[in-house]
Amino acid sequence: MKILIKNGRLVDPASGLDQIGDLAIMGGRITALGDAKPDFTPDRTIDATGLIVAPGLVDLAVRLREPGHEHEGMLESELAAAAAGGVTSVVCLPDTDPTLDEPGLVEMLKFRARKLSRCRLFPLGALTRGLKGENLTEMAELHEAGCVGFSQAEVPVRDTQVLQRALQYAATFGYTVWLRPQDAWLGKGVAASGPVATRLGLSGVPTIAETIALHTIIELVRATGARVHLCRISSAAGVDLVRQAKAQNLPITADVSINSLLLIDVDIGYFNPAMRLNPPLRQGRDRAALQAGLADGTLDALVSDHTPVSEDEKTLPFGEAEPGATGLELLLSLALKWAGADHDEPANPARLRQALSVVTCGPVKVLGDALGSLSSSAGRLVQGGVADVCIFDPSVRWRAESGALTSQGKHTPFAFQVSGTDLPGRVRVTLVAGQVAHEVA
Repeated sequence: MKILIKNGRLVDPASGLDQIGDLAIMGGRITALGDAKPDFTPDRTIDATGLIVAPGLVDLAVRLREPGHEHEGMLESELAAAAAGGVTSVVCLPDTDPTLDEPGLVEMLKFRARKLSRCRLFPLGALTRGLKGENLTEMAELHEAGCVGFSQAEVPVRDTQVLQRALQYAATFGYTVWLRPQDAWLGKGVAASGPVATRLGLSGVPTIAETIALHTIIELVRATGARVHLCRISSAAGVDLVRQAKAQNLPITADVSINSLLLIDVDIGYFNPAMRLNPPLRQGRDRAALQAGLADGTLDALVSDHTPVSEDEKTLPFGEAEPGATGLELLLSLALKWAGADHDEPANPARLRQALSVVTCGPVKVLGDALGSLSSSAGRLVQGGVADVCIFDPSVRWRAESGALTSQGKHTPFAFQVSGTDLPGRVRVTLVAGQVAHEVA
């Protein structure tokens, strides 16, 4: 199908492109940027006047909840939510039921995602069988099945020798290991240690639960040479350790979630279960350090940490509520909010590029060669590249209420009734490989 997107503001943070122009698509590829050829006859024309035409977003932390947790989310509903949020590629975690530790499960998931044609799916395989931290999975077979890396999701590997062997094996074959740094023994609380947790009588997770795990991971990276992606850094001390590791040229990347980037422990309020999250919300100084780390490149990407939770498992006392929140549809808006790109009309070019870079080309750099043929054009607007495109209206303000969310999970700490604020920017059209995956009339 031939599509012509006319008169949009074309923004590609990877190349610095920021201009009013047209974008022509044919055969799932971008054939022209700026001005379409006079002989280009589109099957459909999209008027993007006043809208921003950007690369499709790439989200590195998504739980689709299928298989095994269909009461909380299904592949169809969550990939539809991704498209509604302008997200054209998602990395899904392996903590499904059964765990993604067998090639057949990975192949089935990818096949179903392709049939839905809503979003590109890049699974993470389990690092150990059943995520039990004991026996390594057949990484080579999982890689052949389509896994872009290997992860323990939220389950720490307690045996350091097992983790060392996993990193040695991954280094041998050039695989990336994705780890959420959390000590198995210190990370069992429900809120971040501090005055708020103490006042509310909630069991705390100290900062050292993250930093002890980080020290271990960094030293193992130094010893093995394995490439590691650190998932959802949550503390100022954690940001400092990542910065030091990068200064030593260790093969480490890192991300931060929209929750930790914009919220703090005070937002828990009076035991609000919507704020029950992993990692837990920390103090204001941690948020400031995370924002600075994302701005200066210490943290490579912003992620939604999309974890849909059912009504029954969320509306419980804070300590008993299941941690997690829906986030796919909020990723773009919260990136704009963080960068301050919603303060100006039209959007300030530098702020807009900064907001888009951490959800497009930044995540693509983390994935690297694991994207295969897509690695040169994913997260970018480039002639000849894949036509994954997000068209959004930067002037629209909207409210994250249940009725506004496509995801089966309706709980978010940014719900209007909780935060009382409107969110900037609303996706109008999402294209995946040149096909319309989402559109608002």
